Amino acid sequence: MNMAEIRQPAATALRGELRWREPMADHTSWRAGGVADRTYSPADLADLAAFLRTLPGEEPVYLVGLGSNLLVRDGGLRGTVIFTHRALGGIRLERADAGGGVIHAEAGVASPKVARYAALHGLAGAEFLAGIPGTVGGALAMNAGCFGGETWSIVEQVTTVDRSGALHERTPAHYRIEYRTVRRRCHQIPNVPPAARRAKSADFEEWFVAARFRLARGVTAESRARIKDLLERRIATQPLEQPNAGSVFRNPRGDYAARLIEACGLKGRTQGGAMISDKHANFIVNAGGARAADIEALIELAERAVRKKFGVVLEREVRIVGER
Repeated sequence: MNMAEIRQPAATALRGELRWREPMADHTSWRAGGVADRTYSPADLADLAAFLRTLPGEEPVYLVGLGSNLLVRDGGLRGTVIFTHRALGGIRLERADAGGGVIHAEAGVASPKVARYAALHGLAGAEFLAGIPGTVGGALAMNAGCFGGETWSIVEQVTTVDRSGALHERTPAHYRIEYRTVRRRCHQIPNVPPAARRAKSADFEEWFVAARFRLARGVTAESRARIKDLLERRIATQPLEQPNAGSVFRNPRGDYAARLIEACGLKGRTQGGAMISDKHANFIVNAGGARAADIEALIELAERAVRKKFGVVLEREVRIVGER
């Protein structure tokens, strides 16, 4: 899109920070990739809603938290990126009872913070979030999980925002939730455009801006011990000392992507500045100066090798966007 066609908001209407030609390598955990046409860092949820209302309907929009599950190709990203991790950082104990409690967390809150906050308030069941290096918004979008826990297993309700800036309350019944996958059930969501309802697809856009997590009553010391154990296991098994985006592929049913990739002899394989980790084969690290193309080449190499050797089609867990 010609950027001159984008409506410019009045200087006093918005309170966030607008930037043009922003390097996305500065905003992704892989520390690689091209530039976004423009980015916006809203001041808060109301400011985010106001900014969305300034965008034309055909403008591509990407909400990004910590960029821990994202690869932006070297050719860059057309459209607008909205950063959530500074604006949507609220977290609070919404209610508590004898059986447990509900924590309300906005989309920009880091997942490990939710785990620690729950433990502090004597709530159990969110400890696994300590091992997820992204934000609540990203965890909701992909049903992130680790060490046996999954995000949507503790979700009571979510709040979304649409392109008009309107907020909506949704429940898990409004989504088809599977392993590392979340899709809207358009036929169960009110006020969906008729075309999208007929197609039973998500031809309309909403983004997660908050969630309510229902948790059981627990013991703070026990939850903290569980978090400590999870983090120690993560440090021992994952290449956290190098830029990476976590697990690249979903685990196939009954198997592990890392085992399949390692069995293909790809552990330690390099392409430019990228490497399939020699510590965990389902991680690709930026070993120094990697381009997005280097990382994507290794992703494709692993896919080809596993399919040829085992007949297994690996499904990507990371999101790849932009132009080559």
